[in-house]
Amino acid sequence: MAEIKLKHYVVRKGKHGYWLPTAKMKAMGFQIVPCGHDGPDAWKIAQEWEQRYQRARKGLEEAPAGRIYPPGSVGDGFARFRMTHEWQNKPTRTREDWERGWRYIEPVFAASAPSTVTLELLDRWYHHMVAKKGVGEAGRALKIWRALYNILVSFKLVAGEDPSLGIRKQSVKGRTQTWREGEVIRMVKQAIRDGYHGLACIIAICWDTQFSPVDARTLTPAQAIESESDMAFTIERGKTNEAAVGILCRRTRRLVETYIASLPFELHEDAPIFWSRGYQPGKKGGRPQPPKPYTKDSLVDDFADLRERVFGPDERRRLMDMRRTGAVEANAGGASVESIAAKMGNSIDDNRKLQKTYMPVNFAAVRQADEARKIGRQKLASEQNMFKKLKLPNVKS
Repeated sequence: MAEIKLKHYVVRKGKHGYWLPTAKMKAMGFQIVPCGHDGPDAWKIAQEWEQRYQRARKGLEEAPAGRIYPPGSVGDGFARFRMTHEWQNKPTRTREDWERGWRYIEPVFAASAPSTVTLELLDRWYHHMVAKKGVGEAGRALKIWRALYNILVSFKLVAGEDPSLGIRKQSVKGRTQTWREGEVIRMVKQAIRDGYHGLACIIAICWDTQFSPVDARTLTPAQAIESESDMAFTIERGKTNEAAVGILCRRTRRLVETYIASLPFELHEDAPIFWSRGYQPGKKGGRPQPPKPYTKDSLVDDFADLRERVFGPDERRRLMDMRRTGAVEANAGGASVESIAAKMGNSIDDNRKLQKTYMPVNFAAVRQADEARKIGRQKLASEQNMFKKLKLPNVKS
């Protein structure tokens, strides 16, 4: 093989080529680029990055941001996808889901050409994650890989069927936990006693409206509406972009209006309504924390603390389980699947297009689901003590 000299190109262990930027080049955003086995293909990659650096140095193109991957690699394909309008138009929670799955894909496959990723490699990767991270996280990563593979095909970086389709993904057992109305009232009262007024409102709203926690904590004054004597919030669900209306009961309405009136500042129309309590150091010291609009993490932490104070450390039900509770109550009360879909802001029946066309979100459908919830709640409560131990003959106790 002919010897060739390329600027910033080195060979390690006698066979692996790398394009190595200097500290000054790294400050511009360039990173180490693995070029593969030393040879014409590796030299071509190194030349491409050297030319890119020279153009950036002269101001002819922008320097790259973030980690750099070999051209045509899995990482390069994902980086290109993140520059598209399709990526930007994805809901925030969907992008977060992709990034979370990418954390597991990146260290193993990012620098590889998609065509070199085989079923055997994916099988070892997936089952290693199942053992280390659990079925849920492994399934998330595999789901993102399969979606990313379709993107790589669209970029013509690989052809053929995704080899991961040969892996049978293990399923996570679905959650079945529900809440009772009395338990929710206890938590709301305890939150108020502890000074978590924003949290108390979020819990009450989740119970009344079946909004997800993220939809409840991000409500703004601009989303508040009134119909007859009812106060409600109209939203576009963060996960599905489906329209939904959540009607508050009179008790929750008073709670929310009292909370807003007590705020020491005036809310902007598009500002989040519900704020955390903040923290003031006690005898043990610590850093003071001012009240802030609830984030995902702060809501999870505050709700967990409140739940433990009310029910003890062994309680594991979540705020999101109130959404399921409402569906269970409405179903027990005889609500139609269309009314439940309108209430929850999704299409839980089989035909999504017909649901959107013939059953748009409206107050009548939401009220019907709310009334069915009350009936179902009474039925479920009356059945709590209907079962007792059956004493069978010839069985020792």
